[in-house]
Amino acid sequence: GIGRMCGFDGYREDGFTGGFDTDHMGKARLAVKLLKDYDLVVVHVKGTDLCGHDNLPYRKAEIIEKVREKTDILLLPTLGFNSNDKDSSRIKIISELAKKESTKPDIIPLDTGSVNLDQYDEEKGCFTESDSIYTNSTSTLEFCAREMLNYKIKVKMTCWDVGFVRRGRKLIDMGLITKPGYFLFHLTEGKYITGHPCTVSGVDAMRSVLPDEPCYWSANCLGGNLLNVAPHVLKNGGGLAIGIGDYHYKELGAPKNAELIKRAADMAREVDREIASPDEVKAFFNMN
Repeated sequence: GIGRMCGFDGYREDGFTGGFDTDHMGKARLAVKLLKDYDLVVVHVKGTDLCGHDNLPYRKAEIIEKVREKTDILLLPTLGFNSNDKDSSRIKIISELAKKESTKPDIIPLDTGSVNLDQYDEEKGCFTESDSIYTNSTSTLEFCAREMLNYKIKVKMTCWDVGFVRRGRKLIDMGLITKPGYFLFHLTEGKYITGHPCTVSGVDAMRSVLPDEPCYWSANCLGGNLLNVAPHVLKNGGGLAIGIGDYHYKELGAPKNAELIKRAADMAREVDREIASPDEVKAFFNMN
C-alpha cells in the first residue's frame, strides 16, 4: 500500500504470503526479471519486520541468512527510533544477530544524544505534541557502542545538531567507536524543528566540529528537500542519504524513489564522485 502511494508499481505471485513461509527465491527471480524494465526494484521481506514486532531474533536470523545467500548488500537495521528503554534492550535483537557471521549486521545507527520530537503546526501556531522526547542517555550510548565494538559492528552516529557530533567524537576518543568515524547529519525542515535546518549554514555548522582526522559524513533531511544542499554536500566530501521515506518531494512531481536516487547519483557523478560498492564501503571503514 505505501509503495503504491509513493508511485511504485507492485508485483506479486501466489507464493508471496507476507509471512515467514513466503517464497524468497520466487521474489528474487521476479526481481531479476523486472530489472530489465526498471532501474530499481525493491524486494519487501515482511518476515524480518514481523520478527521485530514479536521480538523473535532467531526467526529474523533465518530470513536474513536466506537473503544474504543471494546478495552482497550491507545490513543496516534500526535500533528503534522511539525507544526510551532504560536497560539498553533496544539492541537485544542486534546482539543476538551478531553471534553468527551470516546474520551479523554490518552497520547500526546510534543517535548520539536526546531530542524533543514534538512537531510544530504552522497554521495553528502550536505544537501538535508537547512531551515527546527521544532519550539517549550517555550511559545507554556507551553501553550500545561497547556492545557493537565487541561484535565488530560499525556504528553510524546520527547527529541532530552540533552537540551530537561533539559527543560522537568523544565516543571515538574513548575507543568505543572505531575510526574512521561515520557521521550522519540529520537535518530537519517543515514541522520537524529539532535538527539543524537543511541549509548550507546548517550543514557547515556540523562540519565545523568534525574530527580533524579522516572521517565520513553524509546528510539526510526529514521533512524537506535535501537536493537544495546536495551540491554543497557533495563538493565538500559528504554523501547523500536520500529517500522518499523522509520527504515526498511534491515540488518535483512526487518522484518514485528510484528516480530520486538516480538524480542524487547523477549529481554525485557531476562532481566526479562515483557510487561506492559494498566492498568499497567495507574497505573504507576497515570492516573486512
